[in-house]
Amino acid sequence: MKLISGGVCAAKGFLAAGIHCGIRKNHDKKDLALVSCAVPAAAAAVYTTNLVKGAPLTVTKNHLADGVARAVIVNSGNANTCNADGIEIAEKMCALTAEALGIAPEDVLVASTGVIGQRLDLTPIEAGLPKLADALSPQGNGDAAAAIMTTDTVAKEAAVEFTLGGKTCRLGGMAKGSGMIHPNMATMLVFITTDAAVSPPMLQKALSSDVSETFNMVSVDGDTSTNDMVTLMASGLAGNPCITEEGEDFSEFMKALNTVTMALCRSIAGDGEGATKLLECRVTGAPDREIARTVAKSVICSSLVKAAMFGSDANWGRVLCAIGYSGAAVDVTKIGVAFRSAKGEIAVCEAGAGVDFSEEKAKEILLEKEIDILVSLNDGETEATAWGCDLTYDYVKINGDYRT
Repeated sequence: MKLISGGVCAAKGFLAAGIHCGIRKNHDKKDLALVSCAVPAAAAAVYTTNLVKGAPLTVTKNHLADGVARAVIVNSGNANTCNADGIEIAEKMCALTAEALGIAPEDVLVASTGVIGQRLDLTPIEAGLPKLADALSPQGNGDAAAAIMTTDTVAKEAAVEFTLGGKTCRLGGMAKGSGMIHPNMATMLVFITTDAAVSPPMLQKALSSDVSETFNMVSVDGDTSTNDMVTLMASGLAGNPCITEEGEDFSEFMKALNTVTMALCRSIAGDGEGATKLLECRVTGAPDREIARTVAKSVICSSLVKAAMFGSDANWGRVLCAIGYSGAAVDVTKIGVAFRSAKGEIAVCEAGAGVDFSEEKAKEILLEKEIDILVSLNDGETEATAWGCDLTYDYVKINGDYRT
């Protein structure tokens, strides 16, 4: 398995494009993206568990009832959420896309991101779709990734090449996510494509299983979005024997999927609104998976831990505090904590109590852009990893006037 370029266009059969159509006032920012497949693709998705859901999620879920899709249309700048005509607008976006591509509206998935509660005007989308469809290209992944960004500062893409049944397969994806990220069964907006042949039920099984260990372990600010969604489309054009059950090929496909989703997780966490550092909390020695996940997520979500990391302060008591209120059944007297970065590693807590350490060395380690928070529960063999970012002054600045 090797990392390659190409994002959502890495896999055979997929084209992409991104343009500015006029949803956003800033003409320098693209706001409409399209990913299309040359053939009917097996498809799966997971969605936010927030009871307030964007209209595009409802429409996409309905269109995926048969497990097949041909395209995904995505706009940024407006979430199309909490609008009386939201479903109508989302369905119309699919119809306009279908018309431009010569496919059935039911084979189009739709997603929106941006401000909640403002009506989405279809005029710029309708005017821009012909141009968007004409721009579809095997090299259009970068433009598409840019067009789905909101407060993101960088586009987020990843892709891998691997082998199934003697055939070379590819899997790639793009994501947007910077704020309002604290997912549960889905996350932000993520679009993944592959040319591996996988049946719709197995595709759904793979995606649902993967997100519990990847996207559900990311938190920027503790807010679960109304529009979080991950889609996965498989063209089957790699020519491998179709995966219809668990086995060696399914395991290899899961590895490829996990490689891409983990890369996107790190990109999302590191690009949190106002963030200056990527935080990774790795919990080892847990008695079971649920305890490991709960502890890792609690540490990453702690505002006090995040603030300490911003200040490069080795305030390990905040880590222990977050573990203590996580709800996980742990033996505090066994816990060890260490901080690690490119500058080295330093133990700050053993057996639930502080140890002597160099504050100067700790500061040097925590000044780096990527920080690992290592938690040893010393009570089992299970581990889990969660990703997040530091909490900075700029987070409040960005969200204080996001709408106006």
